[in-house]
Amino acid sequence: MTEQAPEAAAHDNRRQVLYWRLLARLFDPEEQAALESASLAVVEDLGLPPALLDPQASVDSVVQRHPELAAEFDGLMVPETGDSDDDTDVRDRAAEVRRAALVSKVLLNVFATGSGAVSAGQLSRWQSDAGWLERALGCTPGELRGGRGTTPAAGSLIPAIGPELGAIEADLVQRMHLREVLADPRLAARLTPSMSLIEQLLRDKSNLSGVALANAKALIRRFVDEVADVLRTQVEKATVGAPDRSVPPKRVFRNLDLDRTIWKNLTNYSPEEERLYVDRLYYRHTARKTTPQKLIVVVDQSGSMVDSMVNCTILASIFAGLPKVDVHLIAYDTRAIDLTPWVNDPFEVLLRTNLGGGNDGPVAMAMARPKITEPRNTVMVWISDFYEFDRSQPLFEGIEAVHRSGVKFIPVGSVTSSGRQEVNPWFRERFKALGTPVVSGHVRRLVHELKSSLA
Repeated sequence: MTEQAPEAAAHDNRRQVLYWRLLARLFDPEEQAALESASLAVVEDLGLPPALLDPQASVDSVVQRHPELAAEFDGLMVPETGDSDDDTDVRDRAAEVRRAALVSKVLLNVFATGSGAVSAGQLSRWQSDAGWLERALGCTPGELRGGRGTTPAAGSLIPAIGPELGAIEADLVQRMHLREVLADPRLAARLTPSMSLIEQLLRDKSNLSGVALANAKALIRRFVDEVADVLRTQVEKATVGAPDRSVPPKRVFRNLDLDRTIWKNLTNYSPEEERLYVDRLYYRHTARKTTPQKLIVVVDQSGSMVDSMVNCTILASIFAGLPKVDVHLIAYDTRAIDLTPWVNDPFEVLLRTNLGGGNDGPVAMAMARPKITEPRNTVMVWISDFYEFDRSQPLFEGIEAVHRSGVKFIPVGSVTSSGRQEVNPWFRERFKALGTPVVSGHVRRLVHELKSSLA
C-alpha cells in the first residue's frame, strides 16, 4: 500500500487539474495558461485527443474522429454501484482521471454558452452536445429537455439538471434571430425542434409569413409527431377497460394462450413417446369491457403554461383515438376557446392558440360545465398553476360543485418537460381537503391518472 500511495496521489492531482480547469472556463472564458498546459499534458498522457480541451469542438466532431469514445460517453455520469477493494484502488483512480476528462468536455460544451447572438449552427451544436450529456446521465437525447423520460432514481441528478438544460436552450433560442433563420430553408433545416423552440415559434407565428411560416409549421409538425409517438406508447401500455369474458376470444395464433394450453393438456402427456397430445387449444380474451366515458381537458394557455399546452393537446388527441372516449378540449387565458373540433389534430390546435396574457378560470368553467351530461362517466382534467387572484373563490366553488356532482376531477399543476411545477398554495390546500390533490406535473403521471380514471 505504501508503494501505491504516491501513484494514487498523482492520479488524484491530475483529476483535480482537469476539474479546476473546467470550473475556471465555466466562470471565465479566458484561458488560464497554467491550467491549460497542465490539462493538455494529462489528456495526452491518457491517450485522449487534445480536441477534448477545445470548447469550439462539439462532442459529435470528437466522436466522429474517434468513434471508440462513443461507448465511453454513454452512461458516463451514471453512479456506479459496489465498492472497489484496495487491490484495484489505483486502477480505479486512473480510470477516474480519464472519466474526468470526458465529463469536463460534456459539461463545458453544455454549460459555457457565452453571450451575444446565436446562429442556427450554434444552436444545433448545443442541442447535440446536450444530447450527449443526456446520454452520459443514462437518458436518451432530448429526454430531459422534452419530458419523454423515465422516472429518475432517488438521488439522481436528473430532476435538478433537466429544468436547467431547458432554461439554457430557451436562452439560446431567444438570442437567435429566429425570423431570419426561418426565412432561409438551408438554415431552418439545421434546427432541431425542442420545447423552447416550439414555444418561440408559437409566440411569434402571427409575425411570420411565406417561407418563414412554412418552415415554422414544419418544425412544429415534426415536434408534435415525435412527442406523440412517445406518449402514444405510454398510453397503449395498458388498454382502457377490463377483459370482457362474455365475448368469445378470437381463435387466431396471436391470441393463443400457450401456458394454459400446455397446463390443461398435461394429462395427455406420453412419457414413453415424450410427446404431449393436445385435445384443446386455449385463447386469451382480447375484447374489452368499456363504458362510454367523457374526458374534458381544460388548459390554461397563459404565458407560464406553454409546455402544458403542447403536451396536453397531443395527449388529448391520443385519448380521443381510444374507443368509447369522448374528448373535449378547452383552452383559456382571459377568454375561453373550445378546441374540440380539432382535438384529433394537435398541430391545428397549437396553431389556433394564443399563448400569453392573463387567465380567467371561471370563464373556462362556464364553457366546460354544459358539456357534463353524465357526471359519473365524466373525467375533468384542469391544468393550471391556479393563480387566479380575485377570481380564486368563484373558480374553486365551480370546481367543488363539479366534483360533488360525481365528476372525477383531476387538478394538474402543469405538464412540463421536467415535472417542475408551481401551484397557488391557496388552491393546493383546498384541493387536498376536497380529496382531489394536485397531480405531479410530469406528463407520465397524468397518463397514469387518466388510464386509471377511464378504465
